[in-house]
Amino acid sequence: MDSQSILWVVFSIVAGFVAALLLGKLLIPALRALKAGQSIREVGPQWHKGKAGTPTMGGIAFILASLVCVITGWTAMRQDGQYAHLMVLALAFAFGLIGFADDFIKVKRKRNLGLTGIQKLLLQILFAAAFVWLLYRADALHFALRVPFFENLSIAVHPVLYFALSIFIIVGCVNAVNLTDGVDGLASGVTMPVMLFFVLVSTAAGKLGLATFPAALLGGLGGFLCYNFYPAKVFMGDTGSLFLGGAVCGMAFALDMPLILLLVGIIYIIEALSDILQVGYFKLTHGKRIFRMAPYHHHLELGGWSEKKIWTVFVLTTCIACVLAWLGVRAWF
Repeated sequence: MDSQSILWVVFSIVAGFVAALLLGKLLIPALRALKAGQSIREVGPQWHKGKAGTPTMGGIAFILASLVCVITGWTAMRQDGQYAHLMVLALAFAFGLIGFADDFIKVKRKRNLGLTGIQKLLLQILFAAAFVWLLYRADALHFALRVPFFENLSIAVHPVLYFALSIFIIVGCVNAVNLTDGVDGLASGVTMPVMLFFVLVSTAAGKLGLATFPAALLGGLGGFLCYNFYPAKVFMGDTGSLFLGGAVCGMAFALDMPLILLLVGIIYIIEALSDILQVGYFKLTHGKRIFRMAPYHHHLELGGWSEKKIWTVFVLTTCIACVLAWLGVRAWF
């Protein structure tokens, strides 16, 4: 990739940051005026009740920021002759719409329950299936799983099984990212190094289009974090967290490396597993718990960890995991 292309990627990061910063200044007062305040779960940590009324749906800021950068860079992104970046953006946006509907119902009805679990699951499966099908039609999908750290090792998978596995991974990943959004700035902070990883991989692979989208989102998350870091002035809501989930797994599949999610998504996985284990163990033992509270960040909170400490440890863990992931895939390019 030439220096001009690299400069464009850098510009996308900066533009995304500035756009989200400016949009945040406009969006937060608008959300307050609409009384789009967050409802807090009764079963959550008691001190979280003080966050009730904080504007939600703030993820619109980094969604619009990344969208503006993608539209602005349309000509540049077509240079690699691929349209996978548009599919990733469409997937993220589709999941963001599910989140927006969920948030809107919560705000409208002044409760912490939006769409039903079945409604969300069916929509997520539908959008995930459409994304995988589009990748297949664009000849951007290979029925094999490349294994990180092994240059020539891949696991062949039957097409039907690959489709089913892909949908399962996408839906699982999106909901895992959503679970991570429970402490001020956590989902934003954890996803930033993940996006940086995808920027570097896309750049190394010579895919400018795929590099531009995560670059813009990286900048957008940085701008949004200025308002979302503890104490948060605004929450991203399901609008933002589901969008991020779609962006993360969409990038992994568009780059033909879904197994890399096991590394870059380590925090998402820990959060999701803690929730699954807690629910499963609770049902099996008729009321006993493994963790003080799930997801895992709440367990740490109840153990005396501050939100800032949780944010720092989780983000640093993700940074280390992304470095390992880079070492595991750099031989592929």
